[in-house]
Amino acid sequence: MANSFLKPTVIAGTTLGLLERELVLPRLMWRMGIADFKGAYNDTVTVRVPAYTTAREYEWRTRVSPITVDELTESSISVTLNKHPYSAVAVTDEELTLDIVNFAQQVLVPQVRAVAEKLETYVYAAMTAADLHWATIAPGAGDSPGGGGTTAEYDNDAKDILVAINEANRRLNVKNVPRSERYVVIGADIEAILLNGSQLLDASAAGGDDALRNAQVGRLYGNPVISSNSIPSDEAWVFHRSAFILATVAPVVPDGVVMGSTTSLGDLSMRWIRDYDPNYLRDRSVVSAFAGYASVEDDPSRSDTVGDQLENIRAIKIKLSGS
Repeated sequence: MANSFLKPTVIAGTTLGLLERELVLPRLMWRMGIADFKGAYNDTVTVRVPAYTTAREYEWRTRVSPITVDELTESSISVTLNKHPYSAVAVTDEELTLDIVNFAQQVLVPQVRAVAEKLETYVYAAMTAADLHWATIAPGAGDSPGGGGTTAEYDNDAKDILVAINEANRRLNVKNVPRSERYVVIGADIEAILLNGSQLLDASAAGGDDALRNAQVGRLYGNPVISSNSIPSDEAWVFHRSAFILATVAPVVPDGVVMGSTTSLGDLSMRWIRDYDPNYLRDRSVVSAFAGYASVEDDPSRSDTVGDQLENIRAIKIKLSGS
């Protein structure tokens, strides 16, 4: 029987499949990749947030007053690559010879999952670090998100959560945040409450066959509802894709390794390398990526004059009261 050797292209294809299955939150974000950062000063890219202005109306059939000329002022945010998540595993000669039947499944799967989970924590870090324009909605706090209400009326049941999500949608609407590419991401406790109340529409017809479909538990008010363990179980977030940025770049494969490859899923990238450590008679398998994140914050008034205080108007946080 002929020998079967692992080839980098095969490993790369395997890693790509793992990325599709393991990554959820990062794929809901505005993503940046190597094309954005190549040659960037201090590994930082400045992202322009569009300016806003309002149309005026000129007098009809008279010409008494001059027109008013407005100025456009853009704001900007900086995204810096400053994280290097990795997973390194040593595999001995004995393990390679006697124990490992499928290298991809037994070694690469846990490694890619570990790096994917680290990228998920970066997304949540961007969310929690954001200077949110809107206050957190707390269904069950004795206040209807729309105003009024009593503690008895809002006690963290499915109805309260639906009211809170609807209010979050309203807040995005009044700031003219696009309706397309909005997401509702829910923690485990909120998911259980909504599912017990049968409040989620069937998502079995959702497009795709990857992690997003597996994590999508329904739709509410036209938005996909995504379950995630990367946020606290008592939280939910309603946001637009442009609310947060995640940047990932696959490091180059160095010439000194035995084998290696890079792979990408959209703008999400990772590198796999493998070399041999003769001092300890073992292989080393390393999966890694460069990463950075940011909250997209702009003028909450959306006027033609950008104020000093920039805030994230594209995301709303919901947290169960008393938790």
